[in-house]
Amino acid sequence: MIRFASLILLMLAGQGVAQDLTLPSGARQLSERVSPLDSYDLPTGPFADGTLPTRQVEGRVERITWRLQSGSSTTLQLLAPLRDQIIAQGYEVMFECEATKCGGFDFRFDTEVVPTPDMYVAIQDYRFLSASRGDDVLSLLVSRNPPSGYIQLIRVSPVDAEAPPPLVIEETVSQSGGLLTALTQNGHVILDDLHFRTGEITLGEGPFASLEVIAGYLADNPGVRMALVGHTDDTGALDANISVSTGRAQAVRVRLIEAHGVAADRLEARGIGYLAPLTSNATPEGRDLNRRVEAVLLVN
Repeated sequence: MIRFASLILLMLAGQGVAQDLTLPSGARQLSERVSPLDSYDLPTGPFADGTLPTRQVEGRVERITWRLQSGSSTTLQLLAPLRDQIIAQGYEVMFECEATKCGGFDFRFDTEVVPTPDMYVAIQDYRFLSASRGDDVLSLLVSRNPPSGYIQLIRVSPVDAEAPPPLVIEETVSQSGGLLTALTQNGHVILDDLHFRTGEITLGEGPFASLEVIAGYLADNPGVRMALVGHTDDTGALDANISVSTGRAQAVRVRLIEAHGVAADRLEARGIGYLAPLTSNATPEGRDLNRRVEAVLLVN
């Protein structure tokens, strides 16, 4: 299961519109685009008879996407906590569907989707809902490309109104439990919230929830060790990719030692370049998924 720890969208009206955003723990924002005045065709029903029914709305349009580790969660498990929270905050669901009942391929390509690699939609594995609260409308689109889940939020607010009430999606389930469950059941887990600059091995400042979870698990289980394994896409020569993936794994090891107090002899770092892809490197989203660092459980 995934932890949606405080997803807070504060909308401030007027010139110099600002947005204060706290992401779900373990999630990574992939894109954000705010248009002060734009239009959006909000789907209001399934694709049928060659047509997708929509309601065109105009105003301040926000388009935001995230990627997070879904584990074995279904698209309904990803969507349900979000749906419950927006209903609790006064939104009324206008339309909701799952892939086949939405209209499958036709719905997917007739509704607005942020381009890859910032949003990924599996034609047979996605869910959508649209909702309204007064003059505010929003849509949520979720999909999976295991082990990752993707969330797209599009929200439209009137440009001449006072600041709308904040949209707050509170904590519902434990992300740390999901990461540890995947680690203990599968023997390895992707540290999906890490980020590196393109082509570089320097780890971002963080903090990274996945590293806190890993450090806590090692503290609670003194008889185990971890191998940190870096992976890349297939761009470039193998030797260069092994060097980059090794450097990134080593950067994660150093962060666990220096920032989280993990003993150096309980961690090792390796890189295998593009030799163990999760999926095809033929698409941008596939290459993005293949660039990762995994924690591998070593039980003596």
